[in-house]
Order: sequence, then structure tokens, then C-alpha cells
Amino acid sequence: MIEALDHIVLATAALDAAVAGYQTLLGRRPEGASFRLANMRLVLQAADGPAEGLSALAFAVRDIDKAQRLLSQRALPLAEADAGAPGSAPLLHIAASATHQVPIALLQQNEPQQPAPLASASEESAVVAGLDHVVIRSPDPERAIALYAGRLGLSLRLDRTEPAWGARLLFFRCGDLIVEVADDLKAGVGDGPDRLWGLSWRVPDLAKARARLRTAGVDVSDIRTGRRPGTQVLTVRSHTSGVPTLMIGAA
Repeated sequence: MIEALDHIVLATAALDAAVAGYQTLLGRRPEGASFRLANMRLVLQAADGPAEGLSALAFAVRDIDKAQRLLSQRALPLAEADAGAPGSAPLLHIAASATHQVPIALLQQNEPQQPAPLASASEESAVVAGLDHVVIRSPDPERAIALYAGRLGLSLRLDRTEPAWGARLLFFRCGDLIVEVADDLKAGVGDGPDRLWGLSWRVPDLAKARARLRTAGVDVSDIRTGRRPGTQVLTVRSHTSGVPTLMIGAA
């Protein structure tokens, strides 16, 4: 049913500052309050109330009518209708009660788009190419498997419990990126809501990306070995509107 992740919504109380921050972070020019990457879009919007941070996922499907029938067959009720942004495809919102309070919508798949132009004279290898993974925190990993693999049809590629990290990690393949669900082992299994949490951005050359970000005044960590074999990562500590953020590249 699901072909790819179309976009992620980030809500912020300081929209103009957030757009400027992400232009620096991603190294690409915005289209209004949206950033187009190779495999998805990041959509920034003014927060409606006190809640800020990652606020919704929208998945692309090939046939929206077929998807709606499958949602019904899989006991995933729809919430209110939404026409979407002007010029965009209408969204099918799944009821939050069925997604454990993570706002999830489906929309008709559009033609693949090229990433937005660079925001400066930086090399393409030093700017963000696309999303590597989006992280969801869940108190019940088995419940998450039932939703993302069983009902939404994403492919579960990894189920790893690692006491040294204090976490059980689930990796669901979605197009060429990963929806990661993380469970805190110390907290134990609970029935509380899931929540959208963090982002990991993919860059062709991590060392060049770090140098570009430091020059632009972004607070970044040193490069370290990633948990995934053959990768390196760094932590981004500013310009993220409070979203826990990594950048990842090949070792």
C-alpha cells in the first residue's frame, strides 16, 4: 500500500526563525516554509497551541482509492477529511486512536522530484541529500509492529534489543529510508502514546558537511562511528527547532 514517505510536518512557534535555521542546516533553499529533499519533504508550520516539534507523517500511496479500502479492511478508521495545502493532493488522515496518537496521513503518490537548489555556494556533497530515518518513541514495540508492519504494510527489516543502549529498536523500510521505532528498556512496556521524536539526515560527505555547518555557526559534535556498520554520524545541537537530530554518512 505505502510506496514512500511523502513529507514530515514540524510545528514551531517561531516559523521564520525555523525556516532560516533549516535552510542553514540542510543547505537548501526553501519553497515557502517547505524543504524538498531527494526522498521526502520537510514542511514547517506555525504551532497550533503549545505543542511544538515533529507533528505528523504523510505517506505516499500509488492508488488512494485502493488505500482507503485497505484502511477499512485493516480496521484503520479515518479521521476528518483534509484538502491539504493548495495545489497538493488531498490527505486521508488515519484516526489517532488507531495510530497510538502519532498523526499519520496518506496521499496519492506524486512524480519523484529533484532536491531543491543549494542555499549557498556549498558543494552538493556537503549538504543534506535526503532523510535517512525518522524516529518514533513507543512504550510498546509489539504494538508498533502490529501497526507499521501488520496494518500499514511496511517491511520490518530489523528488530534488535541492545541492553548497552538501553533500547529495543525496530527498523521499518519505507521507500529508501527507515521509520525507526525505539523502546526504552528501563521504562518497561506500557500503554501510553507513541510520539514522533527525531530525524537523521543523509549527507554524501560527512566531514565536508561538518565543516560547512561549523562555518555557518551550527553547533555540531565530533564525528563518531555509527551504530549501523559502515557509517559515521554526528549530532546537531542547534538550528533544529528542538528536534533531536543526527547526520549520517558513509565511513
